[in-house]
Amino acid sequence: MQSFNYPNPDTFTRSRSGELFEEAKLYFPGGVHSPVRAFKSVEGPPVFFQKAEGCHLYDVDNQKFVDFCCSWGPLILGHCPPAVVRRVQETVAKGMSFGAPTPHDNLIGKLILDHHRYIEMIRFVSSGTEAVMSALRLARGVTGKNKVIKFEGCYHGHVDSLLVKAGSGLVTFGISTSAGIPESFANETIVVPLADPEALEAALRRHAGDTACVIVEPVPANNGLLLQDRSFLEFLRRKCTEYGVLLIFDEVISGFRVGFEGAAGYYGIQPDIITFGKIIGGGMPVGAYAASRAIMENVAPVGPVYQAGTLSANPVAMAAGYATLCELLHPGFYDQLEQKRRPSPTTCRRFANSGTTT
Repeated sequence: MQSFNYPNPDTFTRSRSGELFEEAKLYFPGGVHSPVRAFKSVEGPPVFFQKAEGCHLYDVDNQKFVDFCCSWGPLILGHCPPAVVRRVQETVAKGMSFGAPTPHDNLIGKLILDHHRYIEMIRFVSSGTEAVMSALRLARGVTGKNKVIKFEGCYHGHVDSLLVKAGSGLVTFGISTSAGIPESFANETIVVPLADPEALEAALRRHAGDTACVIVEPVPANNGLLLQDRSFLEFLRRKCTEYGVLLIFDEVISGFRVGFEGAAGYYGIQPDIITFGKIIGGGMPVGAYAASRAIMENVAPVGPVYQAGTLSANPVAMAAGYATLCELLHPGFYDQLEQKRRPSPTTCRRFANSGTTT
């Protein structure tokens, strides 16, 4: 039986990972399929994992780790929860992709809409980035306007018009942060400082006539955890209403994690459109955007805003998502999650006595 041990500074090795990484660089740009995986900001090659279970990851050098990333958010139940694995296996045995509707679509759609008071219709896509891209197109289609206001420190996937940073000044047009993005795309994005009411109002006042939406991570988590005051999000809601601009909550990270209704439910704020990510696929590739019926009925084939995808609402992802969300709806689930987040008094004393500082 294969033996795995926790590494320590004296025994930690990445020899096999290093070999695989050198091979991978022959096949893939930088040896990876997402830049953060290349370990550019830390020393050594990335760790290659071979399996996972519960809270543990197991690498190719026979070492085990406690996983605090959980696939960057979606694995709220940990790795390989039995109820999810069973449903995935049952579904895979019947077919992995049809490019056509399946009963799984209705099951998970009804489950989400029955338990989320801020949305009335939902459309599934294949990633969080695709969800945001589709939400922006929908906002522009509904309003007939072009510009988007975003905030510094909020990440919304690799959508062309949102891969921008601020220029000089309080309220600026975006400047592209990636090659391959025409400046004309970036110029449709206005970047303002996060949680700055004056900057937001200035941007809305100056560009409201051509601003389709404001997009924000209500719980920004890609540039460090930037918790905001409820008052700013409430101010944001009021000003979007006042200036006739749609408000998009990007809940790819926070959706179903801070509560089943995400940050919208936690703060009690009604966005116009919400985007969701991988948690609704139990870790499978999936995303979604949702809104009121009046807004969503602008999406094809009912309305003029086109969006499509062969793997949208893939049956395996829908089955995994349904099984995952059913677990989240068990009474007390989020209370238990909150308790797990808080260290016990014994842990606190052990941490204090260790001499470790934060």
